[in-house]
Amino acid sequence: MAKGCFCLVVGLFLCLPFVGFAAGRIINDILFDRNLGGYLKRAADANSVELAVQELEIAVKYMEANRITEGYTSIIYTTPDEDVGFWYSNIKVSLDQLKALPAKAAQGEKDMALLKLRQTLLDHNGGKEVITCPAGISVFPYNTIWAIFGCLAIFLALASLVVLVIGLEISIDLFI
Repeated sequence: MAKGCFCLVVGLFLCLPFVGFAAGRIINDILFDRNLGGYLKRAADANSVELAVQELEIAVKYMEANRITEGYTSIIYTTPDEDVGFWYSNIKVSLDQLKALPAKAAQGEKDMALLKLRQTLLDHNGGKEVITCPAGISVFPYNTIWAIFGCLAIFLALASLVVLVIGLEISIDLFI
């Protein structure tokens, strides 16, 4: 019986890194939405140029303060959809274009600028509007560390399953 309990404790202990990894990714996703993604969405939803500029300035300031201005979110090979520099530049150019609009611009011109901004910032995914951003941006620039931690956590979680099955078999054998 002690061997079965030992296996249970070891198996549960080996699951802890996976729980930490999952919790860390969830927290990073929430922080991304709170500090950057939410402001980009609000800029896309803005009904006035002034309001869009206000939200984009917050987003760009955060991106610059947190080094989200260049690089790739991928760690093995790069693809265009993971180019953080392009994404940042696109957002920065959109902000500059909105700021450059004359105060006395016609309403149609302002509406076109807001529509262009919306198309720049949003994608459609499964019938839902989502912020256009590189995959893995919530943990950028620490993607490599998170990938290594994730692989280790998954390996340990699989090992914990093996240990738990062994412990279960030992416990069943004791009762038979």
